[in-house]
Amino acid sequence: MTTSLRPPAAPTRRLTAATWNPEDPVFWAATGARTARRNLVWSVFAEHIGFSVWSLWSVLVLFLGPEYGIDAAGKFLLTALPTAVGACLRIPYASAVAVFGGRTWTVVSALLLLVPVTVTAVLLEPGVSYGTLLLCAALGGFGGGNFASSMANVNAFYPRHLKGWALGVNAGGGNLGVPAVQLLGLAVLATAGAAHPRVLVLLYVPLVAVAALCAALRMDDLRLPRVTFPLRTLVTRRHTWLVSLLYIGTFGSFIGFSFAFGQVLQVQFAGSFATPVDAAYLTFAGPLLGSLARPLGGRLADRFGGGRVSLGAFAGMAGGALLALLASRAHSLPLFVAAFTALFVLSGAGNGSTYKLIPAAPPERDAATTRSRDNALIGFAGAIGAFGGVLVNIAFRQSFLTAGEGDLAYGAFLAVYVVCGAVTWTAYARGER
Repeated sequence: MTTSLRPPAAPTRRLTAATWNPEDPVFWAATGARTARRNLVWSVFAEHIGFSVWSLWSVLVLFLGPEYGIDAAGKFLLTALPTAVGACLRIPYASAVAVFGGRTWTVVSALLLLVPVTVTAVLLEPGVSYGTLLLCAALGGFGGGNFASSMANVNAFYPRHLKGWALGVNAGGGNLGVPAVQLLGLAVLATAGAAHPRVLVLLYVPLVAVAALCAALRMDDLRLPRVTFPLRTLVTRRHTWLVSLLYIGTFGSFIGFSFAFGQVLQVQFAGSFATPVDAAYLTFAGPLLGSLARPLGGRLADRFGGGRVSLGAFAGMAGGALLALLASRAHSLPLFVAAFTALFVLSGAGNGSTYKLIPAAPPERDAATTRSRDNALIGFAGAIGAFGGVLVNIAFRQSFLTAGEGDLAYGAFLAVYVVCGAVTWTAYARGER
């Protein structure tokens, strides 16, 4: 008797509409859930690295000492620029999944991260022009586009009743790249010192390569009918702009605070932070908790409704912004940190719940068109929401330039959250059962 030794079967490389039906409970229980989970895991990993590269400049500005000749306003611009570029890339990145397939585009988009990493590693040194630094920061925006393609891909793998949870996990796992790069930055600052920012950048070269390799070996191309939902139709719909506004309030707040918080601490509480390391100890906790709160927000939205959970998040965020304003006026660092920790957690949970609102519009004439519409909305709302992060950095920049403190920015955030809460109640929460 002989035994044939065969290697385990490789994952299916191409799935089609004829073989993929997540809404069928029998199919989902037999093979769908396992395949979707595998793609989710490696999508999260690649997106995680993308977020880290996107967030590099939230840490690199802490390395830019007096020898670089950049003031606080200039540093806020360096953190705003990758946010803006990443926002612009989200719409084409979301569409790329339908054209190339999820696995293929994940590999390509991961490899594109080598551009900002290598360029920054070569050019970042004392004496470099500010224009060159702006170029390096802009290239970091490649990492921001990965989010939209990853979300569009995961959205296609999961059934409607699990989308809130799946998209929350995908977003939360990816967003963990923000505190991850900040922790690595803290480690480099504490060991190699502020004179060696290249060490942090070079750490991501092998990580990018690993992300691309894992995506190539373990993910699938889900080939669904290539139905393109017209952008001109999408932008005429009220639902598109309402979801985009809520995305500004939640994700825009999260990414904007993630990029700016270290600088805000160093400028507003300069006496408490003698070195960049001192500020770095506090910058990672908020993004970490906010990222972990995303799946929770998605899960709660699946159970209680995206509108209700989002409304609760905005109410809490309004309270957090008011607390930050009071802490700023009282010059209380502990109260200030507590306020921003709450803002990070609630913006994360609220962002997780807003994903549930994306497919809340009535279905289109067929499943393929509905899926295409939802993917287009993920890209569009994600782009508009990411511009919220730009607005956060601009608000801080203008507030510190005008008044020497952040009070004007905190007041603006409070007003935005009140408006978002009112919109959520009127358009979504009031009608949920």
